[in-house]
Amino acid sequence: MSGAVALRPVLPGDADALWEMLRPVFRAGDTYAIDPEIPREDAVAYWTRADQGVWLAEIDGRPLGSYYLKTNQPGGGAHVCNCGFVTSPAARGLGIARQMLDHALAAAKHAGFYAMQFNFVVSTNTRAIDIWTRAGFETVGRLPGAFDHPRQGRVDALVMYRRL
Repeated sequence: MSGAVALRPVLPGDADALWEMLRPVFRAGDTYAIDPEIPREDAVAYWTRADQGVWLAEIDGRPLGSYYLKTNQPGGGAHVCNCGFVTSPAARGLGIARQMLDHALAAAKHAGFYAMQFNFVVSTNTRAIDIWTRAGFETVGRLPGAFDHPRQGRVDALVMYRRL
């Protein structure tokens, strides 16, 4: 892979590519509070129902990551957004997640959001925590034992927040 990362909106024909990225992450059950046995159709629907958009990150036309942007809470919380990120195993260490985060922060600001919040960051997901922290997110809450990790048992979940 030699090209630059290109981010584009997800299209209906991208369902297979999304599933290839989501399947290993959801099946591992160690970063998302999603049923590890979620069927393909439900997983793709979960990922693509975001009200502010879903993007695919590609290098040389090869899908390597995706993120969604959505309103975190309705009504009085609608000025704060939330995102979910997934990268393919082949993309680890290429900076794809950071580039998707930069794109998401710009898209959120452009959409008029005041802040971005990650509601449930599993404390053992140190790669994500490092990326979010370096991007200016603060841990504003800790939920003791809130996530039942498949290998480590009950671990904390973090609430991370950043003003835009």
